[in-house]
Amino acid sequence: MRNVFLLQFFLLFLILGCSNGQSNNKEISVNRSESVVVVKEEIVESIINPDGKTIASRFNIPKGFDRIQVENGSFEAYLRQLPLKPHESKVKYYNGQTKSNNGVYDAVVDLEIGKKDLHQCADAVMRLRAEYLWNQQQFEEIYFNFTNGFRVDYTEWMKGRRMVVDGNKTYWNNRQNPSNTYQDFWKYMELIFMYAGTLSLAKELKSVPILDLKIGDVFIQGGSPGHAVIVVDVAVNSSKEKLFLLAQSYMPAQEIQILKNPNDDFSPWYLLQEGKELQTPEWTFSADDLKRF
Repeated sequence: MRNVFLLQFFLLFLILGCSNGQSNNKEISVNRSESVVVVKEEIVESIINPDGKTIASRFNIPKGFDRIQVENGSFEAYLRQLPLKPHESKVKYYNGQTKSNNGVYDAVVDLEIGKKDLHQCADAVMRLRAEYLWNQQQFEEIYFNFTNGFRVDYTEWMKGRRMVVDGNKTYWNNRQNPSNTYQDFWKYMELIFMYAGTLSLAKELKSVPILDLKIGDVFIQGGSPGHAVIVVDVAVNSSKEKLFLLAQSYMPAQEIQILKNPNDDFSPWYLLQEGKELQTPEWTFSADDLKRF
């Protein structure tokens, strides 16, 4: 895939460099070792649409590919339509400071992350999943395990029950009146951010074959530190090759960002390659690290 983009760039550079100000619509003849090579300019569309306000509208699809079909109201559709900050926005940390963009990200997701150093890599993945379910009123599906294995169901939180963490002991306690506001939901998520992470999430998710990759899947390595990134869009071509986009948060707590592809100078789309390591700007994963909710 990278070679395709490099070839397109080379052809464009060659044409512009040899045109001498002539119309770009003309065919250009170039002498190479007594042979004449006729090159006709093709329109090279930008991958990035600066005016796009969502993942689907910001990132164009490379030629020959089509976005996979997803159901309206699905987790896949939710991720593809995540709102983005204006083009060339910088990622903000929880404390308002800026994360410089040294070849890491191409866009910033426009979602609040709170004022605490909690919304990191696995937290962002859990937040996206839980926030989708909360918006769909699928409250019974919202649950995560603490690192010690204790399962924390949001339906219990809705009843006004709260967690007590006393050393190695964790248990519920009735402390509040029943409520289900977004503010209550966010307090629940901050509790999850505090006591869950890549170690617990990696155990909760199910491994899937790399060739079955779909939107919503997660590359994750549990550890201290570990890391996790989530697939937010997928496109395929007639040869069943897949391209995908990735999003992450990181340490310290920061806004969710759409990652650049460090192996492609022109596109953030990653080409799915069986048996290959997945190199992202700040972490490297293996094919065995792909998991699903």
